[in-house]
Amino acid sequence: MAKFKPLNENQLVMLPISLQDQLVPGTLEHTISELVEKHFDLSVFDARYKNDETGAAAIHPKILLKVILLAYARGMISSRQIERACQENIIFIALSYGHAPDHSTIASFISSMQSEIETLFCNVLLVCEELGLLDGTHFSLDGVKLSANVSKEWSGTLAELKHKRDKLQEKLKRLMEEHAQADQHPQVEIERQKKRERRFQLQVERLNEFLKDREPKIGSEGKEIQSNAVDNESVKMPSSHGVVQGYNAQALVDSKHQVILAAEAFASQDHENLKPMLAGAKKNAVAIGKDNTYFQGKQLTADPNYHSLNSLKVCKDEKIDAYIPDIQYRTRDPRFAEQGRFQQRPAAKPRLFTVSDFSFDPHKQVYRCPQGKELTCHARNQVNRYRTYDVYHARPEDCAVCPVRTRCLSKSTTSRRYLSVPVDTQTPNLIDAMKAKIDSDEGKRIYGRRLGIVEPVFANICAQKRMYRFTLRSKMKVDVQWRLFALVHNIGKIHTFGTLI
Repeated sequence: MAKFKPLNENQLVMLPISLQDQLVPGTLEHTISELVEKHFDLSVFDARYKNDETGAAAIHPKILLKVILLAYARGMISSRQIERACQENIIFIALSYGHAPDHSTIASFISSMQSEIETLFCNVLLVCEELGLLDGTHFSLDGVKLSANVSKEWSGTLAELKHKRDKLQEKLKRLMEEHAQADQHPQVEIERQKKRERRFQLQVERLNEFLKDREPKIGSEGKEIQSNAVDNESVKMPSSHGVVQGYNAQALVDSKHQVILAAEAFASQDHENLKPMLAGAKKNAVAIGKDNTYFQGKQLTADPNYHSLNSLKVCKDEKIDAYIPDIQYRTRDPRFAEQGRFQQRPAAKPRLFTVSDFSFDPHKQVYRCPQGKELTCHARNQVNRYRTYDVYHARPEDCAVCPVRTRCLSKSTTSRRYLSVPVDTQTPNLIDAMKAKIDSDEGKRIYGRRLGIVEPVFANICAQKRMYRFTLRSKMKVDVQWRLFALVHNIGKIHTFGTLI
């Protein structure tokens, strides 16, 4: 018969553990500990504690910073996960000096760091500068759309949210009537109905509270956009994974070792974020000892989502050598001539009439369509993100009976043809100048660097560190969480390429 060693689960085992010996030099946790101890300005946290004479002793900010930074570096975002790690993982126990902060302390600390996170970010950036990790000649800007801690079902215009509330109230009323007649039902079914009633009641109360004295949310075009009853600062935006209710997390990255110079979360599209991102990067550069002209003459690359007249004006005013292509740049590049050769394409549609198919009558100041009908001026100097246009439109009765209607109107439900005629009001034309710059051999070479500079940063944060979605609500708190991940990314660069003294 086989023999086994005895099993005694009641025995006591004494394990002598030195917390200091757990932080081995050369490990990421040792780097984080050294940075927090020697390079972070922890005095910025003093104002939040007022327990000098009364009150319980608080957990030191250095403890919370160490465990949060290591947890984020290991892909642990939940405060309950971090709490459990501080109780079970010897590395986290060593970083927390055995104090094991609870999840509410951790969550409250993270969500209230709005005034300190900028200082901490610049502390790490200064270490990167001292270790020679910044090149300062080429920068790349990009963003990633991340879901907020909220569901899309709570989004809508105020009228839509009021309609949703009314429907929920009807459901709640109907459910309560059914409940009143459910005396003969099993107790389990009655308990289930009570839970449903409570859920609908909470949803109605939430919508009532949100809609009370609420003004419509106005977008950049001056029209009402969808509000959200849970996190009204988040917005719906298209992403690579479909439409998400969330924020646009931006990062400006140095080319040498992919160190993030500025990070911020916005509730807007990319082409609106170049100016504030440059302003934030300049502020951080000044904080680490650079002058206000640090970015002048330097190269900046960004993808076509940042291409707009305002963005190009900002780069010109800041004297930045920008490379920001328009969305059609690949159609002009012979290297992409066969990019769609394996795609299954539908049958070609007839070519729609363009501006070149319309003739201008200088005497009447009207355009004539290919069928000879007049299009009168509807609006002048209408500005979009690329150009300024004069807009002409036809009469609905002319378009209704037109024999070539399908070649003129993009949709069968459109009532009339609108014709947007470009007006060159910019001298020089920055859009055309950028097109020529990007289409040149040198422009293609420089813009080609963007992919290898900025995209790995988001791969590291989102895939390696599992930052798939924000766990906080409101722009200020989300911004703290995003900058913490950017800070952790930069600490990883210090750990890999630098040597702390």
